[in-house]
Amino acid sequence: MARDHDRPSTSALAYDPRPALGTWYLIVSGDGSGLSSRVVQLPETADLVLGRDADVDLPIEHDSVSRRHARIRRRGDQITVEDLGSRNGTLVNGQPTAGARRLGAGDVIRVGPAQAIVATSTPVRHGRMVATVTELEDRLAAEVDRAVRYHRPLGLVMLRLEGPVELMTEHAEQLLRSLRRMDVIAEYGADELAIVLPETDRDATAAVTRRANTVPVGLTASTGSATYPEDGSHVGELIGVARDRLRGLRRTPGAPQPVIADPLMKQVIALAQKVAPSMIPVLIVGEPGVGKEVIAEVIHKLGPRRAGPFIKQSCAAILESVIEADLPRWFAAARGGTLFLDEVGELPINTQASLLHALDHQDVRVICASHRDLPADAARGRFRSDLFARVSAFSIPVPPLRDRPAEIEPLALHFLKELSKTGSISDEALAVLAAYAWPGNVRELRNALERALVMSGGTKIEPHHLPERTLERYIGDSGARPQIDVRARVAEVEREAVIDALEATNNNQTRAAKKLGISRFALIRLMDKHDLR
Repeated sequence: MARDHDRPSTSALAYDPRPALGTWYLIVSGDGSGLSSRVVQLPETADLVLGRDADVDLPIEHDSVSRRHARIRRRGDQITVEDLGSRNGTLVNGQPTAGARRLGAGDVIRVGPAQAIVATSTPVRHGRMVATVTELEDRLAAEVDRAVRYHRPLGLVMLRLEGPVELMTEHAEQLLRSLRRMDVIAEYGADELAIVLPETDRDATAAVTRRANTVPVGLTASTGSATYPEDGSHVGELIGVARDRLRGLRRTPGAPQPVIADPLMKQVIALAQKVAPSMIPVLIVGEPGVGKEVIAEVIHKLGPRRAGPFIKQSCAAILESVIEADLPRWFAAARGGTLFLDEVGELPINTQASLLHALDHQDVRVICASHRDLPADAARGRFRSDLFARVSAFSIPVPPLRDRPAEIEPLALHFLKELSKTGSISDEALAVLAAYAWPGNVRELRNALERALVMSGGTKIEPHHLPERTLERYIGDSGARPQIDVRARVAEVEREAVIDALEATNNNQTRAAKKLGISRFALIRLMDKHDLR
């Protein structure tokens, strides 16, 4: 075991919220620092001692931790952890260590109440700006997997910009500079950006959203965000929630037109029609993205307050610090109509009494929705039992899309009609959609089609235009194997589209970008990617 005075200097070690791409670092939590997590970058040569002493590199203030508990060492690409004869031992992935244990990305070191996750930031082309929708989804999928595995927060922000190309490019570049190096930003369709925020909780994601919304004169911005674990645990769920909230800023009024093609959904609509004429509170339950808002709108449009406003508010998307002040405004906006409180189970316990009081003193019909097991939450004291009794006088369960397969094709065609005047979809692509389990439900289906329209250029959607995750089960069920490499085909389509646009505009990048429906900034990145400069 190396003596402490033989250790190389660790002066280069720092608590750094911006680990450089291509570097190794630790994501540390539970160390008594008062922060939910922090990032510690590991230089090429480093020895990091963890323990209770004040002079160690990473202090952990807890009685179960020895004064000099463990050492993490890096020499180039080799990273090890060694217990320094501690009283309670050091765990790696839940197992005690003996001697020097080599570490890799994703390994979890536990010292007393603290944990440190070993991570590396893989270099990508153009720094933190990834070039394609597929690359973005791959990165998001990796971050979702890590967040789920290690119970860490994750944020996603969708941003839509409108205005001169130069202003949009300038704002995107400024936003990129303001992000941490572990964050990723990419274009997601025309004039739309997606920002992946590892180790970012709901409040911090809201702060990035506010920054994205701060645009110069001449530019307008709309945003939508989603976070793990509040809004979902799958890529499709998170993208779908964020894009739903993005579209909510542009919502067009009108009666909902639900697609009803499955016996289970016919039963749901029958319940909605039955309860609509009364003023009884309704609780709609189901997984995220199943269409709870659509059912709420059906109830509103068939009810006695159909002439009044229908106001939707998500209790999961509002900061806890402002909910108390916002509740009266929500009820005031819905006076004479219906207030739909989505994800009511996310309402902080100290705010639930205010909602209970408002339910008895407002001229508003209230419809609530949740994906949580509210009876269990009430039994555990997480949700007030009197509030649960009040909002759940009439419950409507909405089944997940995987249990209503007869609706997948009608829904897909319905969304295509909404999203594009010229787009269509092949029979094989429809078969791919029918074979997929849709963990993000209807929201994920709509998002997949919107993404496919971008990839197809607004023409016919083929299987290779769909997200790769949707192809896996179809290929497995059919026994078929792809006749083409999906990534190669997407890259080929991209390259051909860029060449055609440049040729049609005599290599005028601004006009070519407009023809492709993307910003000039995105066009330049695609030209670099395909060696067209």
